[in-house]
Amino acid sequence: MAVTLTERAATHVQRYLRDHANGLRVGVKPTGCSGYMYVVQPVQAVGEHDRVFESRGIQVVVDDESLKYLDGTEVDFAREGLNEGFKFLNPNVKATCGCGESFSL
Repeated sequence: MAVTLTERAATHVQRYLRDHANGLRVGVKPTGCSGYMYVVQPVQAVGEHDRVFESRGIQVVVDDESLKYLDGTEVDFAREGLNEGFKFLNPNVKATCGCGESFSL
């Protein structure tokens, strides 16, 4: 079981975390038209229900509940025109909504 970062994502996260946190929390929450939405935020502390993965020198923290949906996911970072953000290569996803903000399993 693991959640990993691409080199591009790790480079972006390292710059951001330098001043903000000790790691990157990746999770899911129920929402959207397809069922779940990704959540990415800096993390200061690890809880008892968190799993910690080391990926390219970054601590990736995932809570036990989210890990069921994220196992095997690779997080990338992309710039497309004026937009930039994380992309999730999640082998567990069965469908995404039209806007790309949510997914179902």
